[in-house]
Amino acid sequence: MMEYKTLGQFIIEKQAEFPFAKGELSRLLRDIGIAAKVVNREVNKAGLAEILGSFGQTNVQGEEQQKLDVLADQEFISALRRGGECCYIASEEHEEGLDFSSSEGSSDGKYIVCIDPLDGSSNIDVNISIGTIFSIYRRKSASGKIMEEDILQQGLNQVAAGYILYGSSTMLVYTTGHGVNGFTLDPSIGEFCLSHPAMRIPENGNTYSINQGNFVNFPPAIKEYVKLCQEENLSYGRPYSLRYIGSLVADLHRTMLKGGIFMYPESVRHRKGKLRLMYECNPMAFILEQAGGKASTGKDRILEIQPEELHQRTPLVIGSPIMVDIVEKLYAELAG
Repeated sequence: MMEYKTLGQFIIEKQAEFPFAKGELSRLLRDIGIAAKVVNREVNKAGLAEILGSFGQTNVQGEEQQKLDVLADQEFISALRRGGECCYIASEEHEEGLDFSSSEGSSDGKYIVCIDPLDGSSNIDVNISIGTIFSIYRRKSASGKIMEEDILQQGLNQVAAGYILYGSSTMLVYTTGHGVNGFTLDPSIGEFCLSHPAMRIPENGNTYSINQGNFVNFPPAIKEYVKLCQEENLSYGRPYSLRYIGSLVADLHRTMLKGGIFMYPESVRHRKGKLRLMYECNPMAFILEQAGGKASTGKDRILEIQPEELHQRTPLVIGSPIMVDIVEKLYAELAG
């Protein structure tokens, strides 16, 4: 009988990779795994438990909140707060971050967590894959009240990042800067088990992922690349296949496994891009780079952007390095 390594076992084994930590990061990752199981349970019974549909409010992004958005947000915040390793949470669902640095029992927390509790929530009601994205930073200040410099850090400073995909199976994929590993939830034992060790993205691919309905609003470089994807003279000898789910986690998980490119560029409507830097683009860029991929705005490396605000937006071009390189070349040639 095949023996599986659980997420908890794997985290403990890898703890030695962090000489500055004394088990705090391991416990923090464990807490995220626990919250993911709870959210997965609710997602799986959503149609029966009357938690589908709109919550009746909008979040800080001006987007209509779904009931599962609110539930996932509450579950992750509760788990992170209870664990005591986290001193600050930045969530897509809150205009201001949640500062636990002065809370009783939380003053020793060393980590900042940026999270999109339920990515792709517009797909909830139609039973299409959705996910959670998280990013972890170590606070810079020694103690006391959280400072702006603790929160607004470059993606290069992430100590861990990951995503949870709630699909035909539930997967947790994460990196701590030492490669990328994927874990599949075994519902029979209630544990995430290592199923995709040392994940690597192919250097090239034959699929592209973009909301092509917005073509007329794309910058010149992206328009030109989409045209190239539709031509016969590519290295694969035929046009590329368009694959677009509309859930960042699902689209990038496919891209990670199969190769390809995902693009959410700036547009006439969203001059600075639409995806959020801190809790969508930075964690995904960290994961993809650790798997051998590349993440860019089309002009600049995502992980080198210095954030200026919590909910900052940015264009995103991410995936197989050969494909991203072509887009960057087009931006340089066409002054995007």
